[in-house]
Amino acid sequence: MRYSLLLFFFGVFVLTFTSCRDDFEFEPSQGGLEFSRDTVYLDTVFTNIGSSTYTLKVYNRGDKDISIPTLTLGQGEDSKYRLMVDGVPGRVFNNVELMAHDSMFVFVETTINYEEFVNTENTFLYTDQIEFHSTQMAPQKVELVTLVQDAVFLYPQRNDEGMYESIPVSETDDTQIYGFNLNEQENGNELIWTDAKPYVIYGYAAVPNGKTLNVRKGAHIHFHDNSGLIVRNDARLNIGSLNDPATEGNTVIIEGDRLEPDFADIPGQWGAIWLQEGSTTNICNVIIKNSTVGILAEGNNGTAISLRLRNTQIYNSTNVGLLSRNSTIYGENVVINSAGQAAFAGTLGGIYQFRHCTFANYFNSFNQVPVLLSDYLETEDAILVNNFNASFENCIMYGSSNFGILFDRVGDLPFEYTFTNCFIKFIDNTNRFTNDPMYNFGNQSLFTGCTIAQNSTTYKPFFEDPNNNKLNISDESAANGLGKPSVAAIVPNDIVQTQRNLAAPDSGAYESTVFEED
Repeated sequence: MRYSLLLFFFGVFVLTFTSCRDDFEFEPSQGGLEFSRDTVYLDTVFTNIGSSTYTLKVYNRGDKDISIPTLTLGQGEDSKYRLMVDGVPGRVFNNVELMAHDSMFVFVETTINYEEFVNTENTFLYTDQIEFHSTQMAPQKVELVTLVQDAVFLYPQRNDEGMYESIPVSETDDTQIYGFNLNEQENGNELIWTDAKPYVIYGYAAVPNGKTLNVRKGAHIHFHDNSGLIVRNDARLNIGSLNDPATEGNTVIIEGDRLEPDFADIPGQWGAIWLQEGSTTNICNVIIKNSTVGILAEGNNGTAISLRLRNTQIYNSTNVGLLSRNSTIYGENVVINSAGQAAFAGTLGGIYQFRHCTFANYFNSFNQVPVLLSDYLETEDAILVNNFNASFENCIMYGSSNFGILFDRVGDLPFEYTFTNCFIKFIDNTNRFTNDPMYNFGNQSLFTGCTIAQNSTTYKPFFEDPNNNKLNISDESAANGLGKPSVAAIVPNDIVQTQRNLAAPDSGAYESTVFEED
């Protein structure tokens, strides 16, 4: 009993003593803070579009708990930056507490109206500082820097009732989607996109029947989430010029509107370029990336080419890079990589001719394939089937999965295909396709002069860095010298304008080079 009383009184003594300690009394900061960075670079933003949130970490390396008298943006309440300190938003903060040997986060965002600043260029730097005041020293400062870019914004309008504009999905489907029709307005022609400023598109922009959208060389197009481009029946889309060489200045870039480096290669940031049945499209010198479907081409006009591709790159598609449904497509110097299902999928039949193209697939999932060829499309009501005809000359089909090509045929309609001087990966470890005549690689009428990589060690494409969409090949590639000279004569320059060795050309979109060692 006596022992228990002693413990009780000792506990009361300890509690009383510690309650009088002043360990958690904060002294005014005398400076000496440390920071995770001395400058916070907020990546390029478009005018009036909010940035991502960036983080600054502030350290108190000292032995005393401190109170920062004032933490403020240099321009105070007039600053275009916004801060979040200890969960509190604002631009000016007083008596910010920071314990000894501890740290805190300061979060930074910005939204800037380009038109508020006098500037003759399309971009400018907006700067400010975060100032940490103390009682003994001049304020410590962390610089804030943002590149602001002006742009042309195209988006659905609101009516008098506040409802946003919408358009039908197609001529046969009245389902309305968030979008608008491009037109010729008094204050500008929405059917001509130039390289003067980037374009930022909200919703689906539709090229109406009988109209033509011309996207000039060097233009930069950004689609917002769930946005894209629709080309209607009897409408035309021209991107670049088929006569322009593939130079950096001529290249049109089509991607999402998130400009931060972390989003540079993220699939699914926008919808698709949707070429509806009866439309006509010419695409030259373009990079399309980070979509759900890069290009969706539907229908054809008999044997007339509905989509012509030249010097075209499509990367990082959630589903398919180039998806066709009974379309007629001609492509040369086309490179497609990294798609959740297929780099190129020719479905519901169609007519296809590809020369010197590289179809790769290094998407981070299973069962993706570079090339899928099918004669049907299954709907809720029926299975639709059409004639199929495809020709691949001097092409590469290779990826991280075992199969470079897959056929999917259900009908009895003509299903014709030829592969000429192509390099094709096909590793059938389980002999699944051994007795399937569609994969009879010894049939020279179907596979003429082709190299079939039946294991992953003997024959390799030797891409420079396929996981980062660098599909150029080294001189060690199995595609080196594989091409047919008469085909190369039709496409004498590769996708970067290197002249092909017409006597012994390489297959694929790139002429081989010697890689420099790091």
